[in-house]
Amino acid sequence: MTELIKPKVVYHADWSSKEEKRWCARAVLGTDGHYNAFAPKQVVNLGSLIADLRTEASETRCAFAGVDFPIGVPAFYAKRAGISSFRALLPKLGRGEWKDFYSVCDEPGQISEHRPFYPNGRYKGKRKQELFRGHGVSSLEPLLRRCERGGNGQRQACCLFWTLGGNQVGKAAIIGWRDVLGPALRNVSLWPFDGPLPSLLVPGSIVVAETYPAECYGWFSKEPLGSKRDRRNRRKLRASLLRWADAQSVTLEDGLRKEIHDGFSQGDDAFDAVVGLFGMLQVCLGQREPGEPNKHIIREIEGWILGRES
Repeated sequence: MTELIKPKVVYHADWSSKEEKRWCARAVLGTDGHYNAFAPKQVVNLGSLIADLRTEASETRCAFAGVDFPIGVPAFYAKRAGISSFRALLPKLGRGEWKDFYSVCDEPGQISEHRPFYPNGRYKGKRKQELFRGHGVSSLEPLLRRCERGGNGQRQACCLFWTLGGNQVGKAAIIGWRDVLGPALRNVSLWPFDGPLPSLLVPGSIVVAETYPAECYGWFSKEPLGSKRDRRNRRKLRASLLRWADAQSVTLEDGLRKEIHDGFSQGDDAFDAVVGLFGMLQVCLGQREPGEPNKHIIREIEGWILGRES
């Protein structure tokens, strides 16, 4: 297993298109070489998120941020739109020929390579088949990235460009790309687009990776969780989380320890923020491989989920 430089700050955000459902948790490396983890809180000031991490990490140390929204686009769509690099695409979005990219389509006829998201609002009768036709496909699979297709015990994810339903991720991605990653792109490294994780976690860097908190549940307990919205189910994981933190000498701030013990009274978004943070710490502590993808199309276009086997 490759040894990583321990980031001074590890930050994880459970993302959403709704402000009240965006929660984050963070851990800071102490002078003793062990992490101190803090209670979850709501994400605020999207425009300064990266700058705030830079301030906390300082110019001589690095910060590692995980975000629960897609970072990358499907290979089929990229080929159709003439995209050869997701990183090169990001600063173009919202400008020039890509000016309407973040404007979700109201009608199927508006769907195009430069305006791919649909539909805008909870309109009765809108169907995914309309999205498929707009993108020139007959089924969902071409519009999924490889890390979203499921298999090997993993569930298939929702299509990036579909924006209705409880499991949609399109509008969350829009906010993440437009308001966080795009404006700060010069000051961050994106994993895996900019290289293997060990090469990115260097002094002065801020590294951002895509995460999937639901996948982390099984990293701490083999017992099925059930619905995370049920507080009783969230309590199922508390013993495993506390035991893992104690074994790794991760100091839990009193508020965080109480939240874990109580089954996260603040809700499932706070729960996912913390579980995702602990999953990132597993990678930082060398307990889990990052999952470095070896396919060019994944490293350049589609991206990958931290900790998932490639």
